Amino acid sequence: MMKANNIYTLLVFILTSIAIHAQGVPSVNPTATYDETAEKTDEGSSFSAPVTGHFAANPSNVGDYNATYEWRFYTEGQEDTPYLVRYEEETEYTFTTAGAHRITLYATFINGTDTVKYDKVYWSENPGVLPFNISIYESKLEMPNAFSPNNDQYNNTYRAKEGYKSIVEFHAYIFNRWGQKLYEWHDPSGEWDGTYKGKPVKDGVYFCLVKARGADGRKFNIKTDVNLLRGFIEKENNNTTTP
Repeated sequence: MMKANNIYTLLVFILTSIAIHAQGVPSVNPTATYDETAEKTDEGSSFSAPVTGHFAANPSNVGDYNATYEWRFYTEGQEDTPYLVRYEEETEYTFTTAGAHRITLYATFINGTDTVKYDKVYWSENPGVLPFNISIYESKLEMPNAFSPNNDQYNNTYRAKEGYKSIVEFHAYIFNRWGQKLYEWHDPSGEWDGTYKGKPVKDGVYFCLVKARGADGRKFNIKTDVNLLRGFIEKENNNTTTP
């Protein structure tokens, strides 16, 4: 009877092994996508914060395997101490800290005694897929001191100068010369159209106060005069730019 049980156990093991190999070896194909266009570099992607990344394991041939996933987020040079670990097959993260980030995936598939691992050793022996390298710019923010809301297609609104980067907190306020607040906005892509309660304000000098914070911790406290000049007409071939 013991011999028969051993034969049965061996038969079950053989049939299980055949079934496992017939369905294929489980694998992953990690991908990363972002909510804005990246500036591609040789080492990865460069972004202005905040930017959200979507990371997917994209497993295949899982079959009867039990799968576990571990996304590890590092800063460059700190690969042994991740600042964040996620355990989903797909995960999202919003990067708000300046510097270089690396993201890697460890995946394990188990079916009985059969284990397939995609770990640090595997990725080191199969370079070119992971880690994902992401660089967050140092912060930059400048405000102009004039605009001309006259519908000539140039400088019609007052807003942050083009090229601002990695601004994660922003508050801007417009005052008249008596200190009355006329307008405020809380996104660096926002703007003032030169009106108050829906009516155009007079030409003249106004005042702008901006309090902002960058992904690198830099604080901006900008105070500047704002010259509102509806009579100024800028031509397309005019090489002079409004400060």
